[in-house]
Amino acid sequence: QVQLVESGGGLVQPGGSLRLTCAASGSIFNVYTMYWYRQAPGKQRELVAGISSGGRVNYSDSVKGRFTISRDDAKNTVYLQMNSLKPEDTAVYYCNALTIWGQGTLVTVSS
Repeated sequence: QVQLVESGGGLVQPGGSLRLTCAASGSIFNVYTMYWYRQAPGKQRELVAGISSGGRVNYSDSVKGRFTISRDDAKNTVYLQMNSLKPEDTAVYYCNALTIWGQGTLVTVSS
């Protein structure tokens, strides 16, 4: 069974950048569409970005042009490069594939 482990969160000032990493254990990672979600305090979990096994990407309107999702199937890893971060990007970010979720990594954008 595939397990997902996120890393790379932290505290960053507005306008800064972070790169999140989701490492997957288990086989057949390269056939999964991978997603990043986030959940801010008091809000519902929302889709941030997705990348198919063929590399097709999609983004929520709130992050389009600022975030970039990518994957390295040789390393069983998916990334989320986040630039021009805003305080409203503060959330726990989760990696997802099918019904599998990671534990999340906290991103805090604050001065």
